[in-house]
Amino acid sequence: MRQLSKRSGSQMMRAFLPYQTVDLNRRIYQVTEWKAPEVVEVDREMVRRRLRGDIYPWTLADHDMGMGQALQRGAPVEVVRVDDRFGVHVTRFPRVWLCNGCRRIGRNQNVRCRCGTKDWTQLHYLGVHECGRVVEPWIRQCPAHQDVRLDSPKSAKAADIRFVCPECRQLVQQGLGFNRKCECGNGTIRWNVHKARMVYTPRSMVLINPPDPERMAELNRNGGARQALIWVVEGLAVPSPNEVDAPESAEHALQKLLDMKIPREVAEMAVAARPEAQEHPADRLPADRRELAVQGAVDIAMAVAEGHRPVSALAAETSPPSLTDAYQVRYPRALQRAGIAGLDLVDKFPVLQAAYGYTRGEDDPARCTLVPFRNGTKYRLYGYRSDTEAFLIRLDPARVADWLLARGHRLSGWSAGDTDPQAARLAVLTDVDIPHRQDAPAPTAGSDLLKLVHTYAHRFVRQAAVLCGIDRDALSEYLLPGHLAFFVYAAARGDFVLGGMQAVFESNLDDLLTEFVDAEHRCPLDPGCARGSGACSACVHLGEPSCRYFNRFLDRRVLFERDGYLRR
Repeated sequence: MRQLSKRSGSQMMRAFLPYQTVDLNRRIYQVTEWKAPEVVEVDREMVRRRLRGDIYPWTLADHDMGMGQALQRGAPVEVVRVDDRFGVHVTRFPRVWLCNGCRRIGRNQNVRCRCGTKDWTQLHYLGVHECGRVVEPWIRQCPAHQDVRLDSPKSAKAADIRFVCPECRQLVQQGLGFNRKCECGNGTIRWNVHKARMVYTPRSMVLINPPDPERMAELNRNGGARQALIWVVEGLAVPSPNEVDAPESAEHALQKLLDMKIPREVAEMAVAARPEAQEHPADRLPADRRELAVQGAVDIAMAVAEGHRPVSALAAETSPPSLTDAYQVRYPRALQRAGIAGLDLVDKFPVLQAAYGYTRGEDDPARCTLVPFRNGTKYRLYGYRSDTEAFLIRLDPARVADWLLARGHRLSGWSAGDTDPQAARLAVLTDVDIPHRQDAPAPTAGSDLLKLVHTYAHRFVRQAAVLCGIDRDALSEYLLPGHLAFFVYAAARGDFVLGGMQAVFESNLDDLLTEFVDAEHRCPLDPGCARGSGACSACVHLGEPSCRYFNRFLDRRVLFERDGYLRR
């Protein structure tokens, strides 16, 4: 089988997914399959859980082809990556041929055109429908001469394309077929160039995937997800969840008694008689909120499983005299001004980007169908995993809680003037409902908090890119708004050089944070931007590969208005 081209793993993830069209060697192909892909070791239950959350808007609209219910029932899933030895298989598509010499339309590239040449290219338009169907154009021929030629259009719009008879010059067809019904019976086909976003939109998610499955097993052996949640709620006071000294949960105590062959009734009575003080405050979170909080906490625990360096530890390390003042004075002062409770360097951030399906036509989940990738009875995710470096930034919980109060939101167990960071984190986890990235922004505590964390992350990325001297598209975000935290990591693309974030962490972090707070916060497009959403490509937006929220839930006013987070 002939090799047409060679691409990196990250390029395969973005441009060579099944049923996607690609340009190779001045020809158009459609990817039919990844040949003998390698299976990526993941926690499949975690993948199912995250998938259900990511596809929720399509499930809610009943446009997920049953995927949500299947995952709820425990449908098998697998994550695969491309095998460099075999790559992907592609075929020519669409099979509508255009003569480069005379612009005639042909139906067989292996025969000569009537003009005598055999120099065929492809018509680069496709028809799609929101159900996921894709069709090739069908071009009528002149009934008298059985011939047709493309009359050069005035624009790339499908409606402007004219097909005429090269013999009698009569118009044969205008456009590519208006009001052509889709076979699903729910609308008409729409036409566009094959690389247009509406023709094929990959749907993917980012997972923090530990490089060794033993990491998850180790966490579960030492108290599991509950231990991770307590560790995060207590502000990462110790290096890992395994070192957390927390009271035993009622659930764990009950299981121990049952393992000792004690009757369930007796065991339950013994657990119920325990003093309430033996429980951790995190155990009293509402069940639905606790589940989401646990997911975020496990993400943080897995992300730093290979080790992390908190900025607070730099002062204790042996360092040149020129940096002693920075670590002991300038760094803490800069962190306080920026409203950061903790900043850690993660030198092995295990991130997995995985595509689970695609849509065609509209972006709105209520108006398009999610077509999941399948491998027999399994749902298949096409992934690319990388170990890179990252910053973990955690905002000051008391400052965030006070900011939410100032915006008119209520938090149980928190009043203006309180200072306990653990109480602030628990108040946010209890009362703040973070919206889905596809939801419409609303004046809720969850929407405001997401705007704060998201806008903070975008401004941090833009400032870090300037200081590091790299393209900002080489950095990406991973948001954990419920825990008032986010990761900024070096993506597997662009011109990022591994070690750049470590250099900033060890030498220039105070400069980065000072610029973050003091650099120009007005937009070149003000007052229009300020009167609108408060965020645009000139001031806050990032490239689509860097932002998982499609540049939504952004507003620089949450940082810089009179009562903004950085003005407190």
